[in-house]
Amino acid sequence: MKQSLKTLARTLLFGSVVASLTALVAQDTPSDKTPAAPDNTKVNERDRNQAAATADQQSNALTDRQITQQIRQTLIKDKSLSTYAHNVKIITQDGVVTLKGPVRSAQEKSVIEAKAAEVSGKDVKSELSVAAKN
Repeated sequence: MKQSLKTLARTLLFGSVVASLTALVAQDTPSDKTPAAPDNTKVNERDRNQAAATADQQSNALTDRQITQQIRQTLIKDKSLSTYAHNVKIITQDGVVTLKGPVRSAQEKSVIEAKAAEVSGKDVKSELSVAAKN
């Protein structure tokens, strides 16, 4: 009797495990109604210009990487800056720094530009924009 109860318990446990796994697989299986990947190219005016610098154009030269790293570290250390400011794009090509992305205020924009210019020792191309507060 004990053996048949153990067998029954194992069968029930195995059955519930199989049912759970089947349900998980069904959730992960894409349906015919999988939504299309988001495409924001029509609304993303900031990066439409093909001549504009983008993050993938960051130079791999040691000095350019060091400049970018030092600017990023300087921004991150400044806890008075917003998360937006900590996440601006920094692109350095042949010593020329380009800053892109939204920030929270005109004052924050000025602070970021000044910090970048101080690190690079050159003028900075600023494509920063002030984001509206929600």
